[in-house]
Amino acid sequence: MSGALETQGVTLAIETGSGSAVTTVTATAGYPTIITKASHGLDNGDVVTLSAFAGTDAAYMNGKTAVVMFAGTNTLALDIDTTGKVLTAANGTLTPVTFSDIGELVTFDGPGSGTASIIDITHLKSTRKEKRIGLPDEGKMSLTLNLVPSDVGQLAAKASRDARTLKSYRVTLTDTPASVLTFSAYCLSFPISGGVDAKIAVKIDLEITGEVTWS
Repeated sequence: MSGALETQGVTLAIETGSGSAVTTVTATAGYPTIITKASHGLDNGDVVTLSAFAGTDAAYMNGKTAVVMFAGTNTLALDIDTTGKVLTAANGTLTPVTFSDIGELVTFDGPGSGTASIIDITHLKSTRKEKRIGLPDEGKMSLTLNLVPSDVGQLAAKASRDARTLKSYRVTLTDTPASVLTFSAYCLSFPISGGVDAKIAVKIDLEITGEVTWS
C-alpha cells in the first residue's frame, strides 16, 4: 500500500494570540537547546516566545521565537544554538502562540516553492563556469479559500495584510502522528473573485521569510 498522504483534512492556521505561559523552565546549553520543565504541556509544532532567561548569555534566548521539537512529557528542544553558553537554571519563560484555523481551505501550493540564487564565482583561470548556491529560499505559499467573512482565520490573514505585519502560520498534514510545518510570512494579497452560478473565492499569497520547520 502506498504511503502517500491525502490532502483531505489538511489544515492551515494563523497566529492570533498568546496562551498560558510556562514559567521557571531550565535551558541546557547546546544545539538544539534542551528545555526541562515537569509536565510542560507543549507539543511538537507549538510556537513559543522566550523571556525571563538569566545567565551570562541570556540574550541568546530572550526575545526569540522558536518552534517546539522532540517534545516529551518533561523536556523539549528548541532550534537555537547555545553551544558553550551560560544559562541559569529554572528561570526562563515560554509563552505559546495561539493559532486559529483559516477556514474552508480549497487548494494550496507551497511552502518550499522558492529557489536559491546561483552565485557565479568564475575567474580568469577557470576552465568551466564555477558556481555556488546561495541561501535557501522557501518562496511563497499560495492558497484558495471559500470566502467566509466571519471566519476568524480569514479575518486575521486580511488584517495582517492591511497592517503589513509578519505572522506565524502552521500547516498540519494528515499522517499519524501529524507532521506540522511552521513558518513566518507576510500576507501579500487577499483578492476575491466570483461569477454566475459560482461561489465567492479568495486567493491568498504568503511571502515566507526564514525557515520552514518540520516537526
